[in-house]
Amino acid sequence: MTQLESIIAANRRFTKPNAFPPLSKSPQKQLAIFTCMDTRLVDFLEPAMGLKRGDAKVIKNAGNIIVDPMAGAVIRSLVAGIFMLGVEEVFVIGHRDCGMAGLELDAESVKRDMIRRGISPDVIDIHVPDLKQWLGLFAHPLENVERVVKIIRHNPLIPKDVPIHGLLFCPDDGHLDVVVDGYSQENFAAHILE
Repeated sequence: MTQLESIIAANRRFTKPNAFPPLSKSPQKQLAIFTCMDTRLVDFLEPAMGLKRGDAKVIKNAGNIIVDPMAGAVIRSLVAGIFMLGVEEVFVIGHRDCGMAGLELDAESVKRDMIRRGISPDVIDIHVPDLKQWLGLFAHPLENVERVVKIIRHNPLIPKDVPIHGLLFCPDDGHLDVVVDGYSQENFAAHILE
């Protein structure tokens, strides 16, 4: 059985008429989570936060990294969530033992592998001339969370009345540590006092 066949068979067993009540497109808890795509977080991070289906908008990518702070998909998704879907707070959640942290990337090796797998060298050179920067590797997950919170907080498309929190998650036992308390951020606090 192929992966596709296995997934479709599981889906047929999973779905039952009227088993799932309809939910609003807007998050019930008015929050967005930006986190990593690590498989260890699936069905673990949200329950560890006390969240269930429909509570939050969840944005994921490799290492919860923002490579393009203005036109990238993360900011676009946050802007849509805030202005169209009722998001009132943002949680940037990195995690311990992240695969994007501390790697010594040999960009030329990755490029050679991409070419070997059929990606045109011209496409790579035109669209990702700095492969290491584009992949967004970082030294430590905690520093990355701080950096990403700062990028989002200072983005001119994100309103100052939206707190941007930074947390670090443990994929082994599920505990969270606060790295940045978005309520105490200078711009947010100043807006509240107005």
